[in-house]
Amino acid sequence: MSTLANSRPLTPAASTRKIAAAQILVAALISVSIALYFWVDSRYPALLKKLHSGRNIHVAGLLSFDALMPVTAEMPASTRIAHTTANWMWTNRIGMTFGICFGAALLTLLPMLPRKRFESAAANTLLGAVGGVPLGVCANCVAPIGQSLYQAGAGPGTVLATMISSPTLNIVVLAMLFALFPFSIALLRLAVQLTLIALVPWLTRRVQPSADVAGTVPDVGGWLRPSAGTLKQFLKNLARLAATTIPLMVLAGVLGAVLIDLVPAQDIPNRVTLLGIVLIAIVGTCLPVPIAFDVAAAFVLLTRGVPTPYVVTLLCTLGAFSVYSLLILGRTISWRTAFAVYSAVALVGSIAGIGTALAQHSL
Repeated sequence: MSTLANSRPLTPAASTRKIAAAQILVAALISVSIALYFWVDSRYPALLKKLHSGRNIHVAGLLSFDALMPVTAEMPASTRIAHTTANWMWTNRIGMTFGICFGAALLTLLPMLPRKRFESAAANTLLGAVGGVPLGVCANCVAPIGQSLYQAGAGPGTVLATMISSPTLNIVVLAMLFALFPFSIALLRLAVQLTLIALVPWLTRRVQPSADVAGTVPDVGGWLRPSAGTLKQFLKNLARLAATTIPLMVLAGVLGAVLIDLVPAQDIPNRVTLLGIVLIAIVGTCLPVPIAFDVAAAFVLLTRGVPTPYVVTLLCTLGAFSVYSLLILGRTISWRTAFAVYSAVALVGSIAGIGTALAQHSL
């Protein structure tokens, strides 16, 4: 009797569940494999090396840790901009590759899951804040991941919180922050980033989630063809994501290079003014820098005698957002939301700088 029962063919529902489980497993393995390879082989060893550099940390490029091509004041402006863009793209090549690949993996996996967001905006924000911490990518490289999360059906709060927490709340970056700066400045910068995350439900209050995209379950037996179909879908998502994000990456690099050439760090004045703080906040929020560059660059400027209010403003805005994040958010969600986030980062950073100036009686 039991032998006969065990030999009965699976019902259509049971067969569909097994196929769906195989697809989810393959998509999850792709996502985990990409993440572990990036974290173990590249990102965390590089971040730990910067942490262990301590006060000897330095930046070689205007927008990057590495300088593949030299940039000097004697060069024509077009050459400086081209070299700065090339250096920026070279520094971001690994992180951007991860962002696009991991984003495509999430775009493959999440539609297969029954639940991708909560009813509560606060819960969605908390999910993104927690999930973004271990990613270890900058405000630029996390943008394709944010785009994929939104297109896969995640809540807008999850998307935005992930994009803020990844570059600013990473545990190694926070360790660098507290190791290099006085405790009060490090605590202020942490408070600014937590404030930005607390503002996420308000910033996304008018944003509707994207339409749910259901994962396809082919009506075939076995697990091999569904698994191959999942891999094929990942490759399709990868091609689409690369085609839509890489051109904007190049544009962001050029815009950042133009901006840093027009407003070089050595031109920051010694006298603290309200206008100066606001301008630094606006520029800092726009510049597309790699992860931990904000901490390193702000520390270098502090050691060179740049007034503390300016350093604090830059520390709180540089790295939290960028022109690349603005472009991706604007095209994926809405330009209104993108500029609202940009304004929030610049405003909160300005308040931190003004508060520091008032506390030091330098304003």
